[in-house]
Amino acid sequence: MARIAGINVPDKKRVPIALTYIRGIGHTTAGKICDKLGIDVQQRMGQLDEDTLNRIRTEIDSGSYLIEGDLRREVSMNIKRLMDMACLRGLRHRRGLPVRGQRTQTNARTRKGPAKPIAGKKK
Repeated sequence: MARIAGINVPDKKRVPIALTYIRGIGHTTAGKICDKLGIDVQQRMGQLDEDTLNRIRTEIDSGSYLIEGDLRREVSMNIKRLMDMACLRGLRHRRGLPVRGQRTQTNARTRKGPAKPIAGKKK
C-alpha cells in the first residue's frame, strides 16, 4: 500500500479513485492532480514507481490543498464560530438538529438519534 498524506491508499484501485481516499480530495481534484502530473488515469496505484509517488506526495503537500487534519480543524472551527455567534445555524448545531431547513416532525432521525418514547401518549 502506498502512503500519501498519512493515509494508506489502496494499490488495486485506479490512481484518481485511490486519491479520493484522502479526506479533502474528491474526484475533480484527483483528476486535476493526475492531469497536472501527467499520470495515466487508467493506471493502478500499485503500478506506479516511487518517483511518481513522490511527485504526487509533493503536489498534495505543496499547501494548495486543504486535507485531513487541517480540513477537519477548519470545519470544526467554522461550526464553533457559528455556535459562538449564536446565529440560527449555530443554535441548530448546538441542539443537534438539522441545520439547513429540513423538516423535523417526521424525519431527521440521523441528527436527532433514535425515537424516544413519550409516557402516556396515545396514537
